[in-house]
Amino acid sequence: MHRDRSVLFIGNFLSAAGGSRGVCEELADRLPSLGWRVLTTSNRRPKLFRLADMIRTVVKYRHDYAMAQVDVFSGPAFFWAEAVAFALRSFHKPCVLTLHGGNLPAFAARWPGRTRRLLSSANVVTAPSAYLATMLQPWCGPIRVIPNPIELASYPWRERIAAQPKLIWLRAFHEVYNPVMAAKVAAALAQDYPALTLAMAGPDKGDGSFQQARAETAAAGLNGRIRFLGHVDKREVPRVLGEADIFLNTTRMDNTPVSVIEAMACGLCVVSTNVGGIPYLVRDGQEALLVPPGDVGSMTGAVRRLLQPGLLCRSLSRNARTAACAFDSARVMASWNNLFESLLSVTCPPPR
Repeated sequence: MHRDRSVLFIGNFLSAAGGSRGVCEELADRLPSLGWRVLTTSNRRPKLFRLADMIRTVVKYRHDYAMAQVDVFSGPAFFWAEAVAFALRSFHKPCVLTLHGGNLPAFAARWPGRTRRLLSSANVVTAPSAYLATMLQPWCGPIRVIPNPIELASYPWRERIAAQPKLIWLRAFHEVYNPVMAAKVAAALAQDYPALTLAMAGPDKGDGSFQQARAETAAAGLNGRIRFLGHVDKREVPRVLGEADIFLNTTRMDNTPVSVIEAMACGLCVVSTNVGGIPYLVRDGQEALLVPPGDVGSMTGAVRRLLQPGLLCRSLSRNARTAACAFDSARVMASWNNLFESLLSVTCPPPR
C-alpha cells in the first residue's frame, strides 16, 4: 500500500493492559477497512514512558506515515499533545488534534496562551461533541464535530413500553462520575419498589469511590439488590445494558459519554445529570430526563416518573435510538476518511 494513505494515531492504547478502551483504539481498528495503513502509540502504562514512546514513534517512523491524529486532554496530558505536535511539525507532518474530556474548557480558560498555541498549530481540530466545539472555538476558530463511533448493529434495541425498576450504572468508579449518587437513588426507591435492582458496572480507579458505593449499599441494606459487576468487556456491554430498563448517569463533569450513547442505542430510558456536553447530546424530556448534578432527590423523582404508567418511557426509548443512529460507525468513519483524504496533499511549515 502506498505510504501516503497512512496515519499515526497518538493516544492512550491501554485496553490490552487492563485500561479503558479509548476512542482512538476504535478509530485505529476501523480505518484499515477503508484502505488506510495505521500506526499507533502508545500502550505503555507508566506515564513518562508513554510520553517517551510517543515521541520516539513520531521520530523513528517519520518516513512511514503521512499524517497524524493526536488526542488532546486537559491536565498533565495536555503537555503530551504539545510535545508531540511540536515534533510532528518539525517533520512537516499534517496534524489533526482531537479534543477530549469535559474539563478541557476549564483548562483552556486557565491556560489560554498554551491552548491557543497548540490548537492553532494543527491543520484541523476535531471534537466529538458540539459542546467542546463551542467551548474551545474562541482559541482556534471553527472546530469540526465528528462523533465517537459505535457499531449500532451490535446494540439490539428493545422498546421500553413500561419500564421496570431494573436500573444500571455504567462508568468507572471515580469521584468525578459520582457512583455513590446511584446507590443513594436506589436506596431512596427501594422501599416503594421491592423488585428494584441496580447493576453497577465499571473498573475501580482506586480513589475510594468504589468502597464508598459499597458502604452506601450495605448501610441501606441493599446487598444483593445492588450488584457490582466490575469491569465489563466491550463485547458484553450490549447484553448487560439489555437486562435493564433505566440507565443512570450521575457524573459531575462530562463531554459525550459513550456509555450514554450505548444505553440510548439499546433503548434504555436515560436519567442523567445535565453537566458539560450532556445537554448537547440529549434534550430533556425528549431523549432523556436531565437533573442537576448531585441532586439525589431530583434523580429519584425522575426515575419515579419512568416507573409510572404513561407514554414517557416509550417516547424516550424511541427517541434515544433515533438519536444514537448519528453515531453509527459507518457514518462516523466516512467523516474521518474524508478528513484524512483532504490532508493527503497538505504540506506543513516547520514550527515557529
